[in-house]
Amino acid sequence: MAQSSATLAGPADPFDRPAVRTARRVLLPVVVVLAVVFPFVFTNPATTSIAMFTLLYVGATSAWNMFSGYTGYMALGNAVFYGSGAYFFANITLHLHLTGGVGIFALVPVAGLFAGLVALPVGWLALRTRRHTFVVITIAIFFIFQLLAYNLHSLTNGSSGMALPIPPWDAQTYNTYFYLAALLVAVVAIVLSWAVRRSSFGLELLAIRDDEDRALGLGVKTTRVKLVTFVLNGAVTGMCGAIYAYYLGSIYPPFAFEAIFDVTVALMAFLGGLGTVSGPVIGALILEPVQQYITLRFTSGGLALITFGVLFLIVIRFLPDGIVPSLAATIRRRWTPRTGAAATPPAAGPPVGPPTVGQTVTVSRPGLTGGVSR
Repeated sequence: MAQSSATLAGPADPFDRPAVRTARRVLLPVVVVLAVVFPFVFTNPATTSIAMFTLLYVGATSAWNMFSGYTGYMALGNAVFYGSGAYFFANITLHLHLTGGVGIFALVPVAGLFAGLVALPVGWLALRTRRHTFVVITIAIFFIFQLLAYNLHSLTNGSSGMALPIPPWDAQTYNTYFYLAALLVAVVAIVLSWAVRRSSFGLELLAIRDDEDRALGLGVKTTRVKLVTFVLNGAVTGMCGAIYAYYLGSIYPPFAFEAIFDVTVALMAFLGGLGTVSGPVIGALILEPVQQYITLRFTSGGLALITFGVLFLIVIRFLPDGIVPSLAATIRRRWTPRTGAAATPPAAGPPVGPPTVGQTVTVSRPGLTGGVSR
């Protein structure tokens, strides 16, 4: 009887093995510890600067994926929240006459809250449309905010920019504080994305991605679910923008509201694996150091943009599922048949000849003995 149950259950998923689960529990704390000690081991300012920007993109990409990857709505206006968080942080430090230091990082969550409030009306307007129209609306809203940053001199000082407090740290440890702040935001974004993905709320988002009309018919409050996720995305992205502004020491409209930011986070999510938790992290860890290297090695900014455009086309053409889903599918193809072959006994052949009186005949239809996992 036990053998029959194992047969019906099918081959075990290699990622559900006890050894793999134990490895995950051990590996995650190790990665966090290594990330914390990184700036104290590699003290070169250029290295820690690249690492800090990489962590900012890890947080921003995870937040973008939490909305776009889970719902299927491709948002290309996240720079709105990035710039809103940066300008709010600059304004609040200016009006409160704050001096630079570690304590000013306490305003980063406040800047994220403001960006989330900005995302509320933006999402309410943009999410009244769907799919391709939604993409166009988000791009249009981005350019509106960029123009406002140039023209609202009382809030942004226009093209002259705004200066922020200068931290009193020496050059050797200057990047360390920003690195740790960016690491904290990145961890918050990853944990939030993981919690959403594993909750019933995340299942509603995935149902919207698969078939929104059907999800609506099944009772999913699609508008509310999408809007809440959109606001969470905006809040995390706003915190990244606040750290970015404080690090630079000044903020200008073309840097706060930058179109390449939206293309970059989308490319990172697609490369790592859209709709997964670890995919955006891997994509950011790969692409941001490459982008920083190209920018430092070749001073022409146009070359970096051309490289990213070509890379985007290559990823969409040859790796549409991303690194994580493609690698997981390869592992399952190699391991599942091997483990399943030993556990599954040979199927009994059909009865020969017509059934006799009193004989019970069991008809088996493929696809009805197991569930469908997506």
